[in-house]
Amino acid sequence: MKLKVGQALVSVVDDTAVIATKVPDGDVVLTCGGAPLVPKGSEVTPADADPAHLQGSLLGKRYVDADGTVEVLCTKAGPASLALDGVLLATAEAKALPSSD
Repeated sequence: MKLKVGQALVSVVDDTAVIATKVPDGDVVLTCGGAPLVPKGSEVTPADADPAHLQGSLLGKRYVDADGTVEVLCTKAGPASLALDGVLLATAEAKALPSSD
């Protein structure tokens, strides 16, 4: 799927919802619980979650891939985990502010 910045996506396995904040140029497979996320407002056919992708997603956290090419903001938490092309996304670390000496 070709993602767009600001695009709202929802999970088909639980209540997780995200907004894309950084996207690559090409197509990617962004999943939650092992099933592809779908654009918000789409007709949702419930699916079963992959047990390996049930580590949870947290409200208000940003999730990124290892290369930093994709970033999503979790707007609704759920028990399933977010992944990009089958690799689980990690929570983004807060950036340190410069000291003001």
